[in-house]
Amino acid sequence: MFESVGWLEILVLVVAGLFILGPERLPQGAAWLGRTVRQVKEYATGAREQIKSELGPEFDELRKPLEDLRGIRNFNPRTAVTKHLFDGENPLDGLNGNGSNGHQAKPADPPKPEQRPLAPGERPPYDSDAT
Repeated sequence: MFESVGWLEILVLVVAGLFILGPERLPQGAAWLGRTVRQVKEYATGAREQIKSELGPEFDELRKPLEDLRGIRNFNPRTAVTKHLFDGENPLDGLNGNGSNGHQAKPADPPKPEQRPLAPGERPPYDSDAT
């Protein structure tokens, strides 16, 4: 629940609580906050267990798309493009420091057409799909 809260934020909250509540009421406020957070966690756990018991095996079917949505948060465009273009195989995997990849063979580049200078009066090739 508090994964993104660092020590600096906690220190700022304690100092703010010290100014707002004062040193005599700060321990009572911290105890109240602890009880409230614990009660909210118990309510959330109870609601999840109740939904799980009422839905039964359908709960797992509902949970799968939610986990997929959670995975979108960690979306990496480079990984997605690599997976789509190379069927999940990263062509740079297995490269060692000298640039050779050991047992994997690099796919050969298709042969390039021979390029020659145009003759005087000759029109350049035109590709209607490229324009």
